[in-house]
Amino acid sequence: MVSMFLGADLLKWMVLALGGALFAGNVLAMVKPPPNPEEGDLARAPLKRSIFMASLGFIAAVWSLASLVA
Repeated sequence: MVSMFLGADLLKWMVLALGGALFAGNVLAMVKPPPNPEEGDLARAPLKRSIFMASLGFIAAVWSLASLVA
């Protein structure tokens, strides 16, 4: 019998990882902007977009975590 890597919950684990990374990356971009932005780079992350993407990642991570626990 051949089993799938991480079982039948592979998609749930991947959504958890991607949602968590989306949340963490956007929150860190808002909290700690780059010290010396180069030519053409933004001095800080766009606030509305970062909040929206962080909340989307948080919802995805919580949803997949609830699916894994249930």
